[in-house]
Amino acid sequence: MCWGHVKQQEDTSVCLLCCHLGIMTLSPFDQMKTASNIGGYNAAIKNSPPAMSQYITVGSNPFTGFFYALEGSTQPLLSHVALAVASKLTSALFNAASGWLGWKSKHEEEAVPRQKPKVEPATPLAVRFGLPDSRRHGESICLSPCNTLAAVTDDFGRVILLDVTRGIAIRMWKGYRDAQTGWIQIVEDLHERVPERADFSPFGSPQGPSRVAQFLVIYAPRRGILEVWSTQQGPRVGAFNVGKHCRLLYPGYKIMGLNNVTSQSWQPQTYQICLVDPVSGSVKTVSVPFHLALSDKKSERAKDMHLMKKLGASLKAKAPNLDLIETEIKELILDIKYPATKKQALESILASERLPFSCLKNITQTLMDSLKNQELESVDEGLLQFCANKLKLLHLYESVSQLNSLDFHSDTPFSDNDLAVLLRLDEKDLLKLQALLEKYKQENSRAAVRFSDDKDGVLPVKTFLEYLDSEKDVISVKKTGEEECVALGSFFFWKCLRGESSAEDMCRTLESVGLSPQLLLSLLLSVWLSKEKDILNRPQSVRCLYTMLHLLSKMKVAIEETWDSQSVSPWWQQMRAACIQSENSGAALLSAHVGHAVAVQISNSLTEKKFSQVGLGPDSEALTDSWEALSLDTEYWKLLLKQLEDCLLLQTLLHSRVNPSTARGSSLQAEPLPRLSVKKLLEGGRGGIADSVAKWIFKQDLSPEVLKWANKERDAENPDEPKEGSSRGLSEMTEVETDLGAIPDLLHLAYTQFPCSLELDVLHAHCCWEYVVQWNKDPEEARFFVRSIEHLKHILNAHVQNGIALMMWNTFLVKRFSAATYLVDKVGKSPKDRLCRRDVGMSDTAMASFLSSCWDLLQTLMEADVSRDEMPVPVLDTEDAWLAVEGPTSIVELALDQKPVHYPLVEHHSVLCAVLCAITRFSLKAVKPLSLFDSKGKNAFFKDLTSIQLLPSGEMDPNFISIRQQLLLKVVSAAVQARHGVAKDRDSSEEAPSPPFEKDQDWPVLALDLAHHLQVSEDAVRRHYVGELYNHGADHRGEEAILQVQDKEVLASQLLVLIGQRLAHAVLRTQTREGLELLARLPPTLCTWLKAMNPQDLQNTEVPIATTAKLVNKVIELLPENHGQYSLALHLTEAVEAIAIPPL
Repeated sequence: MCWGHVKQQEDTSVCLLCCHLGIMTLSPFDQMKTASNIGGYNAAIKNSPPAMSQYITVGSNPFTGFFYALEGSTQPLLSHVALAVASKLTSALFNAASGWLGWKSKHEEEAVPRQKPKVEPATPLAVRFGLPDSRRHGESICLSPCNTLAAVTDDFGRVILLDVTRGIAIRMWKGYRDAQTGWIQIVEDLHERVPERADFSPFGSPQGPSRVAQFLVIYAPRRGILEVWSTQQGPRVGAFNVGKHCRLLYPGYKIMGLNNVTSQSWQPQTYQICLVDPVSGSVKTVSVPFHLALSDKKSERAKDMHLMKKLGASLKAKAPNLDLIETEIKELILDIKYPATKKQALESILASERLPFSCLKNITQTLMDSLKNQELESVDEGLLQFCANKLKLLHLYESVSQLNSLDFHSDTPFSDNDLAVLLRLDEKDLLKLQALLEKYKQENSRAAVRFSDDKDGVLPVKTFLEYLDSEKDVISVKKTGEEECVALGSFFFWKCLRGESSAEDMCRTLESVGLSPQLLLSLLLSVWLSKEKDILNRPQSVRCLYTMLHLLSKMKVAIEETWDSQSVSPWWQQMRAACIQSENSGAALLSAHVGHAVAVQISNSLTEKKFSQVGLGPDSEALTDSWEALSLDTEYWKLLLKQLEDCLLLQTLLHSRVNPSTARGSSLQAEPLPRLSVKKLLEGGRGGIADSVAKWIFKQDLSPEVLKWANKERDAENPDEPKEGSSRGLSEMTEVETDLGAIPDLLHLAYTQFPCSLELDVLHAHCCWEYVVQWNKDPEEARFFVRSIEHLKHILNAHVQNGIALMMWNTFLVKRFSAATYLVDKVGKSPKDRLCRRDVGMSDTAMASFLSSCWDLLQTLMEADVSRDEMPVPVLDTEDAWLAVEGPTSIVELALDQKPVHYPLVEHHSVLCAVLCAITRFSLKAVKPLSLFDSKGKNAFFKDLTSIQLLPSGEMDPNFISIRQQLLLKVVSAAVQARHGVAKDRDSSEEAPSPPFEKDQDWPVLALDLAHHLQVSEDAVRRHYVGELYNHGADHRGEEAILQVQDKEVLASQLLVLIGQRLAHAVLRTQTREGLELLARLPPTLCTWLKAMNPQDLQNTEVPIATTAKLVNKVIELLPENHGQYSLALHLTEAVEAIAIPPL
């Protein structure tokens, strides 16, 4: 414990810090010396030395003082102190509680504050002795953990080490102004000592008691350095450059009541000392090894560390003579005493890349011989076993390297017939397998680029020792990663698989060193599956794999002798598991065929052996190679072969692509597809296969017609129909899609291989979902959404179509659609690009396409809702080979689980969507789409389409109908202007991008449909349409549209005005003599009426007069004779004829 205080006395002594060392007793000699100094020659001495508290102060006059407070009795026990404290605490709590509960009287409550705490009087202490130095002022004191030493700093920049027991300064450091000090106490690790003899130690441990070392830590902030010194007279053992603004934190205290004896059993803190750097915000601890406290002359550990440094330098040195390096390393490792250091040195040697294999082997053998020549009692068993294990691995490395270096070549020819016999396949199955592998090899070679690797089968000895571990008689692999297994497998088996090394010798060598058959099988399959391209180009490697697998299967513990044909063998199950997990489908399929052939051969031999034991005699000869014993493993092999064949075909399809020179796509389509494996397909759920194909279709951007065209080739009953379908499909495809290469054939094979998983509706559903998912990632790619709607329309089953459309709407569309609606309603026109990107998350052109696609989706949803009652719910089947699939629910299953939609609510949204499309398509202004609907209609928007909402019904307010009619008339006018405008307007309209919605949509027809839903007079829209057609000079289209108008009289009156505008333009546009004469011949009433017409309202003034004459005759037909404007129409007929007849 430390107290800091300042006391000014008459002798100008100043005490800055006081450190309490606890209660102590003097030795008899010190007791007599102290008594004689105080009492003189006749001083009396007690039999038992008195207990006293020792204090050390730093300051000035004296610089360091030692004080002793004599205790009146023996040291009180901590239990007595705790009892006294608890008694006072109990009384205080009882008094407080009684006050809370109302037990105290008012007199007692008033008396409590008047009591004054009792303070014991201070006991003055006189300095017993000290270190006087009038000019030196002490600044801090730091006591060591064992209370034997203390570090004192002064104003001269010195750090002084004090011996607390003797009261003297034993060491001084200079040049440490404003220094901060701390201590570290380290206990020796007994396991690192050298066992010199086997006699027992009196301390109960063969190594003796643990030694304790103390280190002084000094932080000099002005120099920015942290130093660690060995005490008492030891050297500096460490120095670190740190910041100049750090703070050294050291507790400097222990539990109250400890002295120099009891403090020895006190356990140090987790972090005894730390350095806080406020600049970097980091906290750093100091860790010191115990051996640094030992002197170089007496420390074998220090010598070993020196030898280790010398060894490291030798391993890094570039010496031309390896023999000298080897000799030097042997001497160094033999001179090391500590077994742990020897093991560390050997590990460093074996991890060196500069030393050749011969040096590593000789050094390890030399150390092994040295250990064997020592007495058994002094040899470390762990080090001896470590050397033996490393030697075993080195011998294995040497044996395998020698086998791989031999010139071994098999000259036995290998034909297709031999391959068929080996794999137990007939000619048809072999040709099918070869054709499948050839297609896979062609497409796979395009999909990836492979760099040449000339180091196959070569493994550095350093890497070999890192990968393998030897324990007792078993060798195991330490690192089981894919890269490590491939490297080890290549080193062991690649030469054998290429026919360049003896498989029998290799298996015999590996089995003799304790490598398990299961581990060897794993390594063999790793290298086989990783070298797929080389294997597919070397058919004879299949025979080598057969030989290797057969030899491994014959090893002990490979196939249990108790294995029954009705149970699953773990040996073959391990091989099947490796094939299932492999993403190299071609190599996996070949290895599965080889494994099946070896398994059948072994099963037949076991069955034949059993029959021979029963005593069938000559009948056993019937067990030929073509006969196959029935077993559970055989069924699993057949299932795996079917799965691998399907996976290979699917992988071939996913590797194929259209001509890259014509392929177009975004960055999303450029992302590579993940490779497939049987495991991935089994874990991908029932829709995993269709989902993989859909991702490939999205990447290639194939149209739905391509899928439909390839699917028609499945119908083999009528060979003429596929030709018609294919030619019809090709006529619908674009130029990009016609350059498909082998894709239609591969799609046809995939349809045949997966009749359930790739059923056309299922595939279209997954493609539709994949496109809309990718569109949601980048809404600027509007063509993705358009293509998604195309796939949605190609789904034939209404139940699937309804579910997919509803899921698309709820997941991706409704939020953006509502944002677009509110934005258009807010600005009252087609919004600008900046607003669209801010509110909807896409550009203005992309939003126009988005709205048109939404209208298509809602129309499809309504059609599906109508048709779903007329067709049954589809039954989703799975191929027999893939019945064990597990994983997420497929898109089609989710679609079938969707509830039926509420048709009027979908229709309500469709009307709003059509209005928004018209506003954005024709850039209409002063239009607020939500103002077309009352409160019921507004509240029903953007709700769940399967819910029942309160929709508008009955007669609508005339104000709403008027607003709706104005909008529809604007739409009709804009549509006619866009289609039949004059050249200058047409040029400007062609510059504006037309969304895909406009391609197949007849806007006037849509306006009539909207009029029906919005309770607007359809005949008014038709009349306006006819008038706009004639206004733009499209008289031939107007004559056809007149047939749909019901109120012909009103239409005729409207057309009369248009005729008058045309005649006014023809007669009054130039004030010529002919025109004035013509006006003079006309009736005055007609002349006045023509002059009142405004020809500027005409959109097309270049209509021939003969065409206008036809229109006048049509109007006369429409008007009854008793009509008020019938006579005007007759006058117009005369005027037209007069204009048509040229003047004489």
